[in-house]
Amino acid sequence: MGRFLDAGNTLLRLAAELRGAQSVEQLVGGHLLHYYRVPGSGSLPPVVLLHGLGGSANGFARTFSQLAKHYRAVWAPDLPGNGFSPAPAHGALSLQEQQAVTEAFLQDVVGQPVFLVGNSLGGALSMAIASQKPKLVHSLGLVSPAGARMSEARMKALLALFDVKTLKDSREMTRRLFHRAPPLFLLFAGELRSLYGSDAVRSTVASIRPEDALAPEVLANLSMPTLLLWGKSEKLLPYESIDYYRAHLPKHAEVHEVDRFGHVPQMEHPKALVRRLVDFSLRHAR
Repeated sequence: MGRFLDAGNTLLRLAAELRGAQSVEQLVGGHLLHYYRVPGSGSLPPVVLLHGLGGSANGFARTFSQLAKHYRAVWAPDLPGNGFSPAPAHGALSLQEQQAVTEAFLQDVVGQPVFLVGNSLGGALSMAIASQKPKLVHSLGLVSPAGARMSEARMKALLALFDVKTLKDSREMTRRLFHRAPPLFLLFAGELRSLYGSDAVRSTVASIRPEDALAPEVLANLSMPTLLLWGKSEKLLPYESIDYYRAHLPKHAEVHEVDRFGHVPQMEHPKALVRRLVDFSLRHAR
């Protein structure tokens, strides 16, 4: 990873710790996992924030303090090979292995049903876990979730976006992530290439198959309160993804398209994202 990214991640971790977050490294499901735990002062169930492909817990750092006012605790893990969690010695984990590690984190570390909030690939993992292990999940928050079935041509085009080789490719990917890409990110787009092209990203992209998409019966099995937020400025995932979720999520699921949200609103509009998550949780508190 480039020096800019290393320094930025280290500063974000220091800032999170200064604001009361605990930065922890622990063996979880046989893997050394880094995660943040922020003690909360609210009465709502613990919230777990699950990042997407090539992301990290630091992407949610600007939401920690606000969420902690409403929830009993805020947890944010770095999946193996991402953020401060080292890559396994045998190489990057498959999607199924990432799901198993996340389930172990929920069961063995958090230890109680949670409001599971997943962004992008984290959203797909969250739905798979909630469908298969519903006792781990009190409620579900999906932020521009991946995992929808789509045409072979659309899937091929989506995965091709992650083949970031040049500075131009890196800037294009950066623009696709935001409603309006921060100038600093575009300035350092050259260094972001190492993030977009990390071993974890390349291995995951290479391993994705059409059958990895979430089947309608998996979605229909989501019995818990479910919120899906889709940015009107989404530029990475195809719009047919939200059409798929509208068609196959249970009727109780709430699906909202949000102005000025791109693919990672937790980085661009953290306060607006927190407001929507908290409002949803308060309406489904029990």
